[in-house]
Amino acid sequence: MVRAAVLIVFLLSVAGHGRSQTQSYNAIYSFGDSISDTGNLCVGPGGCPSWDDTGKPPYGNTHFGRPTGRCTDGRVIVDFLAERFGLPLLPPSKATGVDFRKGANMAIVGATAMDFEFFRSRGLGGSVWSDGSLGTQILWFQQQLMPSICGTGADCKSYIRKSLFVVGEFGGNDYNAALFTPGKGMAEARSYVPQVVDRITSGVEVLIGLGATELVVPGVLPIGCFPVYLTLYPSSNKADYDETGYLRSFNSLSRYHNDLLKQAVSGLRSKHASVRLMYADFYAQVTDMVRSPETFGLKYGLRVCCGAGGQGSYNYNNGARCGTAGASTCGDPEKYLVWDGVHLTDAAYRSIAGGWLDGTYCSPGILH
Repeated sequence: MVRAAVLIVFLLSVAGHGRSQTQSYNAIYSFGDSISDTGNLCVGPGGCPSWDDTGKPPYGNTHFGRPTGRCTDGRVIVDFLAERFGLPLLPPSKATGVDFRKGANMAIVGATAMDFEFFRSRGLGGSVWSDGSLGTQILWFQQQLMPSICGTGADCKSYIRKSLFVVGEFGGNDYNAALFTPGKGMAEARSYVPQVVDRITSGVEVLIGLGATELVVPGVLPIGCFPVYLTLYPSSNKADYDETGYLRSFNSLSRYHNDLLKQAVSGLRSKHASVRLMYADFYAQVTDMVRSPETFGLKYGLRVCCGAGGQGSYNYNNGARCGTAGASTCGDPEKYLVWDGVHLTDAAYRSIAGGWLDGTYCSPGILH
């Protein structure tokens, strides 16, 4: 059921109610994939690789006026969290000559929870191209950033204790490796969900060991509601769709992951009583936004803003993706939930950040 008061609650929270009056952080450190990347794929002398459509206009146009390496028209969730706490937008961790003491983003497009060797051993290596697994991102933070952020020893742990860590989401690309590999598919993806959740759990434990005491752990999105899956995996069998027209098996995979992750977060809470672990419910929030976009100040639930204008039910065509010559862009992205068929809009991410802050879709809320 849609929480109709989410926007009102968010406005109250950012106006200075409850914990929001005193809550502050030294910094925000983020780990994840294209949902939260702020430019790591595009850092370097050559900028974004030529094959990366997200490095081309109209990506970034709504807020920045140019592509920034973010896979959306503007900001991502961690940007809105940084703004809420008076911190600068998180620079990509691979950037040089940058001060990371107020935050950094290890997230990178294509990232997985599992390491590449896991996929190679299962015949899925051809569908994984990013070297930025969760374990690798934690090593980036630990070995490359921590010495410049806070040094070593007790002082460093004290600094980290006063920082917010956002760990994910992770899992989407892990499952895509099987879903997009010919001859594999859904059964293969479901078979290793427990291992993916275990890897996320162990990554959170490593960060706790480094001193983190405030961590947001998001679940995965309802992928059966996304235009890319709805378009690439159509079915003539009505039973493959739920009552709202979304792919049952794909959403079932997301729920399976999230159920195990919630159990894992609960276990970590019992084990680390002094640590505040916040489970962010991506699935519930995006499902509500799809079903009732108006509640969140939007107009369109699944119609893609940047893509194959007028094609199919969702303006999505894999051969005319956003950023390519065959794509077109809507003139009112602030009314759209979905930006390019895979990622959400600046407006959607703003609403999601609000749901995490006030606790409507995060347990407990960051401001609670």
